[in-house]
Amino acid sequence: MFAGGGLHLAAPPPTSPGFRHYRQSVRCALTKQGQRFLSSLAAAEEPSTAASLLRKFAASSSKHVALTTLSHLLSVSDSHPRLSSLAFPLYTAIEQESWFSWNAKLAADVIAFLYKEGRFKEAEDLFAETVLKLGFKERDLCAFYCNLMDSNAKHKSERGFVDSCGELRRLMARSGAVYTKQRGYSAMAAGFCEMGYPEKAENVVEEMVENGVRVMAFELRSLVNGYGRKGLLEDMKRSIVRMEKEGFEMDTVCCNMVLSSFGAHGEIQEMVSWLKKMRGLGIELSVRTYNSVLNSCPSIIFLLKDMKSVPLSIDELVDGLEAEEAGLVLELLSSTVLDQVMECSQSELKLDLHGMHLSTTYLVLLQWFRELKLRFVAGDCATPAEVLVVCGRGKHSSARGESPVRDLAKEIIVRTKCPLRIDRKNVGCFIAKGKTFKDWLLHIL
Repeated sequence: MFAGGGLHLAAPPPTSPGFRHYRQSVRCALTKQGQRFLSSLAAAEEPSTAASLLRKFAASSSKHVALTTLSHLLSVSDSHPRLSSLAFPLYTAIEQESWFSWNAKLAADVIAFLYKEGRFKEAEDLFAETVLKLGFKERDLCAFYCNLMDSNAKHKSERGFVDSCGELRRLMARSGAVYTKQRGYSAMAAGFCEMGYPEKAENVVEEMVENGVRVMAFELRSLVNGYGRKGLLEDMKRSIVRMEKEGFEMDTVCCNMVLSSFGAHGEIQEMVSWLKKMRGLGIELSVRTYNSVLNSCPSIIFLLKDMKSVPLSIDELVDGLEAEEAGLVLELLSSTVLDQVMECSQSELKLDLHGMHLSTTYLVLLQWFRELKLRFVAGDCATPAEVLVVCGRGKHSSARGESPVRDLAKEIIVRTKCPLRIDRKNVGCFIAKGKTFKDWLLHIL
């Protein structure tokens, strides 16, 4: 018996039928207090010292700090793997606090984590305790079992996933509720794809059809993602055709899955064709589209290994690329993504680079310079009082405080003699006077 966490398959958009049930839980960034606590735990040499630190931390921390720290230890991408064995003791300590409010989702996360760690007795005890608390509330039990499968799938826990799938199937077998069957089948389809078994997920979808349960866009998107990630690109295309035949429109999220799958397997021309299809269907590109596409361009990735010699204009960049990669870049440049990340008013011209990978930052900066120059020349953009480029302080970088995006932006700024300078009040931003920036753009670049 076991438990769940958040399945990180691309979530359906808020308007889709499955969104309400499969919305991803957002993992908050680890707080500074949480960082200090984990550092002190890592330095503790005696088990008794670690246990004391756990109790003091749970007793002295706010709800937000305690739960984000626990979430960090429970996550698959935990950057403190040596401390993973302390996740359950921390959960137990947090349970004793007056502010703690028990919920089955967190219990599912912990149970799945215990199974991943091979601590089966503790996992089964917590599972039994959770089921007992939920009693005969069918919807709550269904949600719990779905969370179990999701988290076990994310942790790639074969035993956990199979057992939780069995529990869910038994609940569905004795239920007459459409809700239970619909949600259960959806969770199984998504879970099998996350585990790397899209063929089994498709069997679940066929079972839905046979049992008169309506197949929704979420299940079909799961198949697209599952087959694509596994490199079964013809099956991915077949699933896309099925989606379209059943009347489900492609959207930006689903298209990004497809582009990512093509890119991961070196299908550059397929990516070009897909971007053209998106343009023809009027599907907007996003920053994630840029990330997926540009991270699949080997020439651009190679160029960025030496920031001091990257081309400083769109024309120079495109001329130096192979035809297929140049085609990708040109398709991206025809999108509205720049307008999504840029704000322009008389008081401020702002470019926000948050969420961009290095390759995207590079192209967007070159695109921004070129587009702004064209707008200034045409008189389509008033001279702002101030120009602001937001890079971030490196909170989410692999090395906290170090920002590759900021380093790249700085290198381009220095090499082009751009008047932008790091803001003394916020090292995650570059600023410049609007008139000075405009004059540079018109007469120097």
